[in-house]
Amino acid sequence: MKTDTAPMSESHDFTEDAFLGGRLRLRQFKRGHRSGHDALLLAAVTPAKPDDRVVEFGAGAGAAGLALARRVGTVDLTMVEIDRALVDLARDNAILNGIAANVIELDVGAPAAAFEEAGLSPDSARMVLMNPPFHDADRHRASPDAARALAHVDPGLTLETWTHAARRLLVSGGVLSMIWRADQLGEVTAALSRGFGGVEVFPVYPKAGTAAIRILVRATKGSRAPLQLFEGIVLKDESGRPTDEARAILEEAAVIPAG
Repeated sequence: MKTDTAPMSESHDFTEDAFLGGRLRLRQFKRGHRSGHDALLLAAVTPAKPDDRVVEFGAGAGAAGLALARRVGTVDLTMVEIDRALVDLARDNAILNGIAANVIELDVGAPAAAFEEAGLSPDSARMVLMNPPFHDADRHRASPDAARALAHVDPGLTLETWTHAARRLLVSGGVLSMIWRADQLGEVTAALSRGFGGVEVFPVYPKAGTAAIRILVRATKGSRAPLQLFEGIVLKDESGRPTDEARAILEEAAVIPAG
């Protein structure tokens, strides 16, 4: 469906896709990184409240941040993205959905001064959410598409770099939420041991009876509470149909509750 609410390039370069049961529409490049379950799961595990200042790292086309804003209603949303084309696309998607958002072209690994110049001062955000590139470059064959490779492949220091930036940006008691590979839970908890506590881990299982492929993680800046591992989310039942829980999250913007 075409619309005049957002200025876009040639229509054949994009698809327009429905998320959250049609409550959110996103234009995405036909090639390169495309948003899916991960972004909606990330939005669901982020416990934002109305008027919270929320910053998304690695926003891509804006799926997670905009899904969060659609669920919460009114948030002070900033989306950070390194790829200029995706910055423009995320900004257009915010306009398309009538959601107020500030979209910034910025490397998450940039120094604090660059963040401040972009209006992101230390101790200024209540929530940070992020879906960093998490595939191991030594074990994962990178896509020949440069944008897709940038979005998916971890050059080696992503966790430390992104969690450090989130820690600097969050207020005391602020919450970082993220999605990562399930087989690197140890690396995640190690990175979060510097400045975060109260870590909550929710495994994500593609199907009942299978191993987890993702973990959703929440952590609180300055907390001394112990780690908690929850039962997690199963996306499909034995017959391959979406579970009621997955349907609620992916179509109805349900929240993954606090522990």
